[in-house]
Amino acid sequence: MSEQQPTRKGSTPIYVWVLPEEKTAIESNARASGLSTSRYLRSVGLGYPVHGILDYQRVDDLARINGDLGRLGGLLKLWLTNDEKLAIYGRPQIQQTILGVLDAIQENQTAIRSTMAAVVTPLAAKKVQP
Repeated sequence: MSEQQPTRKGSTPIYVWVLPEEKTAIESNARASGLSTSRYLRSVGLGYPVHGILDYQRVDDLARINGDLGRLGGLLKLWLTNDEKLAIYGRPQIQQTILGVLDAIQENQTAIRSTMAAVVTPLAAKKVQP
């Protein structure tokens, strides 16, 4: 039979004395990186890079905006393929409506880009800092 490797739970803990504000900051940084406080401090103490996780609220915003774009495109396609509905409107009104929908799609694309910039820029800035 092979000997079992020691586990961290059976090892000696290291105590670090911190102020309440420092403890809050450390716990916040650990949550932002998706790690437990213990694992975060161990990784930082051993010199391993700690990578943050994406903000889930912003990812949810991107999914919602992407869904809006899909629905807008689907509605436009459905409307353009229905000759009966197109026959009701005059050509200038159809052009105006199509341009309005395309503008709405472009606004959504702009919203996606700005949300992505808000997510990616802070992460890129963290990687550049020493």
